[in-house]
Amino acid sequence: MQHGRSCGECAKFLHHNKSMQDSSEVARLQAALCFSHLRWNFVFQRPQHLLTRFAKVLPVYFWEEPTYQERATAELQVQRGLDEVTVLTPLLPHGLSTSEIDATQRKLLDTFIQQYSLSRFLTWYYTPMALSFTEHLLPDAIVYDCMDELSAFQGAPPELIQREQKLFAKADVVFAGGASLYESKRSQHGNVHLFPSSIDRKHFGAARRTTTDPEDQADIPHPRVGFFGVLDERLDIELLRSVAAAQPGWHFVLIGPVVKIRQEDLPRAANLHYLGPKQYTELPQYLAKWDVAMLPFARNASTRFISPTKTPEYLAAGKPVVSTPIRDVVKPYGERGMVRIASTAEEFIIAVQASLEPVDGRWLAKVDEYLSSTSWDKTFGEMTAAIDAVLSNRLQPAAAGFAKQTRSGTHV
Repeated sequence: MQHGRSCGECAKFLHHNKSMQDSSEVARLQAALCFSHLRWNFVFQRPQHLLTRFAKVLPVYFWEEPTYQERATAELQVQRGLDEVTVLTPLLPHGLSTSEIDATQRKLLDTFIQQYSLSRFLTWYYTPMALSFTEHLLPDAIVYDCMDELSAFQGAPPELIQREQKLFAKADVVFAGGASLYESKRSQHGNVHLFPSSIDRKHFGAARRTTTDPEDQADIPHPRVGFFGVLDERLDIELLRSVAAAQPGWHFVLIGPVVKIRQEDLPRAANLHYLGPKQYTELPQYLAKWDVAMLPFARNASTRFISPTKTPEYLAAGKPVVSTPIRDVVKPYGERGMVRIASTAEEFIIAVQASLEPVDGRWLAKVDEYLSSTSWDKTFGEMTAAIDAVLSNRLQPAAAGFAKQTRSGTHV
């Protein structure tokens, strides 16, 4: 899967990473072991943006949740992707108990670490649930990239909150994926950093120059109001249904997989178009031919702390955006006049209607100025610095001890 980075940007990024390898404590490690509740090839989002960049500095191994098969014994599937991240998928027999699943994964993990002779590595968590088979590890640093309030999601394990508290106690550094999440988590750990959703501007900026319309979208009439992302319990189904019914001349394009809700629960109408999942590389082509981009999120527990990555992606494409009042969209995007905020179906219709007017050059200049201060490369660099600080602090006592012994004539 491609990153959407131009050749010139790639060269600059790799040059930056060469100098980083010469100075970074992270680059001196053997590997990063990441444990995630998300599958690597599901949707290209925060973990993929960050870990593909870390993979330029040190080997990255991405441990997915197990898949269950008709098999007699467990096996660890090891797949190296074109993005240089190695994906590890436990293939387990059906019918295992929870304790057997944990024990089997621990055995597969220990065997993998032994086979690859890993002694200096960091662990990177997206799910606290992975502690059930990784708690015995002795990494050089433990990173928790808290991208969502997982306990609020539909189907969350009841023990997740307790596991997260344990992960906070063990972690050396915590990254929060949005301002609301940061406010919620910063009192639970002494080293929490805010890293909200960032942007590959050149990738999505290409939508401003794209002239071709994807085949499955080409026959959909205008005006088009579009959304890409996972269609799950965060989608405001009733809002979408009401707005589509009230404006039959507008056509709503929704791109992404349907997860945790039933296909039949989605509203259906002649002006609602579900195009299914698309590759990350394809998204700017679809976005280019929308008139308005939307964030029709419900206001519930699962959206209370979200910081949608698609907000800056829509804006980088130069598209006007209408969103429900998600806290991390209202501030900063709504307050700065970059995104229109609508609480009801009636307000949503008014906001979309206003967004169908020709794009204001002053608004676009404001958007571009704001986006110029953020990028996934910048986020990656600042995260690396935070991890370097942890590793350096751990090395200082050892270095001080070595210096003291040397001054006294003792050699180690």
